[in-house]
Amino acid sequence: MSGTPWLRTPKRYVMFTLIGFLCIVTVYSLDFSGILNCVIAVGVSVIADHLYSYLIKKKRTFPDGSMITGMIIALILSTSTSWYVVSATALISISSKYLLSYKKKPIFNPAAFGLLASLLLFRTGQSWWGAFGDLPAWTTILLLVGGYWTVNRVNKFPMVFSYLGTTFVLLLIMGIVHFGDASDAFRSPFINATLFFALFMLTDPPTTPAKEKEQYIFGFLCSAVGVIIYGIFGGLMYLFIPLLIGNLYSMLSRSQWKHSYSNGGKQSEQNGKRKSQV
Repeated sequence: MSGTPWLRTPKRYVMFTLIGFLCIVTVYSLDFSGILNCVIAVGVSVIADHLYSYLIKKKRTFPDGSMITGMIIALILSTSTSWYVVSATALISISSKYLLSYKKKPIFNPAAFGLLASLLLFRTGQSWWGAFGDLPAWTTILLLVGGYWTVNRVNKFPMVFSYLGTTFVLLLIMGIVHFGDASDAFRSPFINATLFFALFMLTDPPTTPAKEKEQYIFGFLCSAVGVIIYGIFGGLMYLFIPLLIGNLYSMLSRSQWKHSYSNGGKQSEQNGKRKSQV
C-alpha cells in the first residue's frame, strides 16, 4: 500500500503514459533507435538535474520531472538525430529549468525551450514519431486516451479545450480565406503533433496557470499566436514559440496577482490598526 500514492501522482501518470507510447511505436515500427535516443535524453536530463540540485543545494527528490522532459524530447526528435544533438537538447532543457526561474519555479516549459533551441541551433529534424505520426490513423485513439488520462490528473481540461477549439476554428477560417497551408495542419504528422503538444506539453503544471479562467486565457493566447506564426512561417515552431510566450504571461500574471494580494493584505492590516486606535 505504501507504493500506491507514489504511482498516483500526476507526474507518474505522464511518465508511464509516455513509456507506453514509446513501447507501442517501437514495436509497431520495429525501429529501436528511438529507445536509444530516449535513454540518452533521459540520462543526460537526470544527470544535469542532479548536478544543478547539488550546486544550488536544493533538496533532492525523485527526478520524475527531468525524466519526463527527456522522454518528450526523444519522442519528438527524429530517431535519426545524432546522440550529441539529443544530449545537447536535453542539457539546454534542464539548464533553462534552473537558470530561467522565478521563485524557484521554471518560467518556461523545459522541453519546449530545449526543442526550440535545438531547432534554431542545430536545425534538428522533429518527426514527432512518439505521437504516432508515422503509424496508421486509428492509433490516434491511443494518443487521445493517454492524453485524457494525464490531463484529467493535472486538471487542465479548460486549457486544452480552449487551445484546441481556438486552433481548429482559426485554421478553418484560414482555409476559407486561403491564407497559408491550413489544410496541412489537419494531416499527419501535424495533427498528431498538435494533439501531443496540447495534451502533454501545454499542460505542464509548474509553468501554466491553475485557475480555470486563466487556463482559458492561456489556451487562447497560445493558440492565436501559434496560428499566426503557422500561417506566416509554417513549420513546427508555431507550437513552441507560443507556449514560451504563454509561460511568460503565466509568470507575470502570477507575480502581479501575488503583488496585488500582498498590497491588499497590508492595506487591510493598516485599516484594522487605525480602527483599533480610534
